[in-house]
Amino acid sequence: MSTNNYELMYILRPDLGEEQVQEVSTKYKTMLQESGATDMQVQVRGKRHLAYPIQNFNDGIYIQVNFKADGSQIKTYERDMRLGEEVIRYLTMRMDAEPVEVTDAENAPPSEPAAAGA
Repeated sequence: MSTNNYELMYILRPDLGEEQVQEVSTKYKTMLQESGATDMQVQVRGKRHLAYPIQNFNDGIYIQVNFKADGSQIKTYERDMRLGEEVIRYLTMRMDAEPVEVTDAENAPPSEPAAAGA
């Protein structure tokens, strides 16, 4: 199987202590490693105000994980996040390995419409 780059962002309840945040972060990192994910980078982004309330919380603790995997790991940890009480929202995105190149035609400003009656 081929490996892809993934980015996982999840939001924890704001009432968790620093030790609990570390435990949850370590839990998902270990879960990914045991299922074959590599090149992991975990960043605790800290507590931030949410754009809208989620489960009656106005704030959340953001954690970002970048890793390489074949995709088989995703169902396992997403199921755990959905059933657990600590995570209030999560999103996993597959990232492109190579940046997409934009051509000049796509960057060109829109052409002016021709003047009527000219």
